[in-house]
Amino acid sequence: MAATAAAAGELEAGADVVVVQLPTPSEEDPLHQDKKLVHFQMQKILETRSLSCEFQVPIPCSATDASKLLYRMIQAARVVQFDELEHYFAGDDDIGPFSARNELESLNLLFSILNTLLPTSNAVAKEVLQRLQDEIVVRLRSVGKTDGSPMIVQTQNHDAEDSLLKWGEHHGVRTKLQIAYLVFQGAGRGMLASESLGVGDVALEIPESLIISQELLSESEVFVALKGFNDITPETMLLLWSMKERHNLSSKFRTYFEALPANFNTGLSFGIDALGTLEGTLLFDEIIQAKQHLRQQYDELFPLLCTNFPEIFKKDICTCDNFLWACELWYSNSMMVVLSSGKLSTCLVPVAGLLNHSVSPHILNYGRVDEATKSLKFALSRPCNAGEQCFLSYGKHPGSHLITFYGFLPRGDNPYDVIPLDLDISADDEDGTDQSVSTSQTSHMVRGTWLSRSNGFPTYGLPQRLLSHLRAVLGCDFDGSTAEADLMENDRVVLETLLSIFNPMLEALHEPDDFDRYCFVLKPGECQLGREAGTGLQKFAENDNWVHYNFLFLSLGKFLTPNASSLHKVQEVVLLFLEIQLTNKTDSPTYLSEQHIT
Repeated sequence: MAATAAAAGELEAGADVVVVQLPTPSEEDPLHQDKKLVHFQMQKILETRSLSCEFQVPIPCSATDASKLLYRMIQAARVVQFDELEHYFAGDDDIGPFSARNELESLNLLFSILNTLLPTSNAVAKEVLQRLQDEIVVRLRSVGKTDGSPMIVQTQNHDAEDSLLKWGEHHGVRTKLQIAYLVFQGAGRGMLASESLGVGDVALEIPESLIISQELLSESEVFVALKGFNDITPETMLLLWSMKERHNLSSKFRTYFEALPANFNTGLSFGIDALGTLEGTLLFDEIIQAKQHLRQQYDELFPLLCTNFPEIFKKDICTCDNFLWACELWYSNSMMVVLSSGKLSTCLVPVAGLLNHSVSPHILNYGRVDEATKSLKFALSRPCNAGEQCFLSYGKHPGSHLITFYGFLPRGDNPYDVIPLDLDISADDEDGTDQSVSTSQTSHMVRGTWLSRSNGFPTYGLPQRLLSHLRAVLGCDFDGSTAEADLMENDRVVLETLLSIFNPMLEALHEPDDFDRYCFVLKPGECQLGREAGTGLQKFAENDNWVHYNFLFLSLGKFLTPNASSLHKVQEVVLLFLEIQLTNKTDSPTYLSEQHIT
């Protein structure tokens, strides 16, 4: 939700206050209808927490009062910037942060609003607003500090990368980044800041003429030949063009193709050993289905195209391996971009594809060509120091998707590793006065309980909406007058029901008790991280601390089976609670506290 489109602030005439107004969903927003579904609930959350979208900043204002007011602004902005996932997992009393994405969006929203207020404010007001903006920058720096781990820049032959930058600059690329080989969680290549960059600074600017899209290639040999042939889609034409253009020595994009890796090593390229490691997981099924789809697509195209267009599609180029390479290129490097024509297109953006992904990126919003400059600008949402790796967001993807189509897992917890549960949600819809986000979804969901800040009664780290649904369905609702014995029995019923849901999903999964089998598909940096966790496992196991053992074990399991790991962790929490209740010698219930699962 862009602050410039929906937010405004003004200095009230004759009043010693500055009004900061947060935005509400705009009808011009492409996601307006989806956001409208949760808008009512958003307003209710704000009211419950005594928040609003309008704040009055007194002028003058002490540093202490300004900080307190900013904190409340941030709480409100977090709610305004909710996506459906964050809304679902947020507890009634949870004030955030909810995710790195949400925090970056919230802080940048406030930063932008203050930017609009500063030019028209008087000197005293400017001092207060600047103080607020400076504190926002401090908070933005802390969002991604986990990505500041030491990295080693390897000394290698960078001819291809140097040529790519020179080629890009010759065609109008502007950059404050440099390409480097990195030993950084197995990242390979990445981009470092050549100078210290602040919020809003443009780190990279790519002219639209260099963006590989359907519009750019509509008059190419491949597109002209295949137009109307055998119902081949424009997306498939882009794949075929890339496969062919890679071997075209006179191509405008030759330097770009020469800088691309010979092998992308995504899940689509996993061999027998790697697939054997994953057998029984949800990820295994996803990769197999994707491989089968690509093989079927290739068989439908060849040798048909070689027969009908022998001068364009030569047999030595149109191999299955080359087709897979082109598919992996578009899966792992493409971006959704709104071109100057207003059309949303899947594109390849030379140079920008070298930016690595993070769950707490420096560059968050970059999907629209600037109409004035006819270029795609990559502006920073949080500061990046000189020599620091600059990260991009590839989108809200679970680990299984990132492995399958990109070939890596991000550093840190991924809030999008969720497992949908197919439940009858009619109970959620019966109360029309309390609509929840569930009414716009087909299922409830779970994710790793380590992401929750509420580990005790009444949620035990599980989604409040899921437990509320089960309590309603099972007739286990409670209020202030419910006796403790009834609370204990009700929770037993609810948690045993959860076990009945999760157990069948776990039966087909391997017990990830042998870390070495995971090393087939982990990159070197990930293997090292995993082995460190493995050492921790042995240490805790020697002390018979099975709760900590399982917690680390499940955290390690997130590398390759994030969905399975979440299920195991949920099952562990439920079983631990039931064990405590069964062995409890007192008349009052024992609730899981943070010490039980950390």
